[in-house]
Amino acid sequence: MESKLKIISMDTVQAEEIKWLWKPYIPFGKLTIVQGDPGEGKTTFSLWLASLLTQGKCFDEAGNLIQTSPVNVVYQTAEDGLADTVKPRLMAAGADCSRVKVIDDSEKSLYMDDERLEEALRETKAKLLILDPLQAYLGDRVDMNRANEAREMTKKLGAMAERTGCAVILIGHMNKGSGAKAAYRGIGSIDFFAIARSVLLVARVPDDSTIRAVAQIKCNLAAEGSTMAFRLDENGFTWLGEYDISADELLSGFAGRDKHKAAEEFLKKILSNGKEVPVSSIFAQAKVIGVSKRTVENVKRELGVKSIKNGVAWLWKME
Repeated sequence: MESKLKIISMDTVQAEEIKWLWKPYIPFGKLTIVQGDPGEGKTTFSLWLASLLTQGKCFDEAGNLIQTSPVNVVYQTAEDGLADTVKPRLMAAGADCSRVKVIDDSEKSLYMDDERLEEALRETKAKLLILDPLQAYLGDRVDMNRANEAREMTKKLGAMAERTGCAVILIGHMNKGSGAKAAYRGIGSIDFFAIARSVLLVARVPDDSTIRAVAQIKCNLAAEGSTMAFRLDENGFTWLGEYDISADELLSGFAGRDKHKAAEEFLKKILSNGKEVPVSSIFAQAKVIGVSKRTVENVKRELGVKSIKNGVAWLWKME
């Protein structure tokens, strides 16, 4: 009887460098989960990101907009109407709607292991696929709380992502647990979290309901990125960049303003009585008390602290 065993010798495997849609948040050829409670802005964030990509824009690691080449996106939603919700959101974000594609699943439901997904990605040459929400694309035959079933379905989707080189975003809701670590708040089996190479949490900042933070709670392929944020109010969507709060602080109700206040008190003290202090020393001391460079710089502007150059060194002084 012929053996079906297949052995792969690692000396025959060609090493490859990870490619990124947005390093270290969204890798190409892998699964990324964007999760959060209903109404927190995870779909809005994902559609805004997709809109940027269609315009030939993306982010660098610091959250700054950079120019790239426009790409096509496949967006599948089981919750929002294309005409009355998705299209207006895309238009508001300035998307090139000719680059946003949707598989017509009106006659046959679409699931994660559906061959039409890969066919659509190859035909459109899309670089990003969004499934919103992920549980809608598991199908009635899969129990998302059973590890073996969830693992098998997401494994097939991950294999498709690798074959096509497309970045795949799965948008997921959070469970109602409180006090739990961010990693255990996603709906369904923990295997979803395990198989995804990157997991992002979108949540409101406790002390300002107009600000949503995007915190990375898992990254297998690089060091975890800084928390980013955007404002969502009557003026629409505004990207804010780095924000000094962690995923677990978001879920526990920790107010970002606590760090802002700590930075304010720190600067007032260290620069009291007209002292001129080297910037390098300020940042080093702020790091010790858990305040980021970005927060210190924001408070510096608010307090009107002046920058003074002394030879090759920069000093700060309170006016």
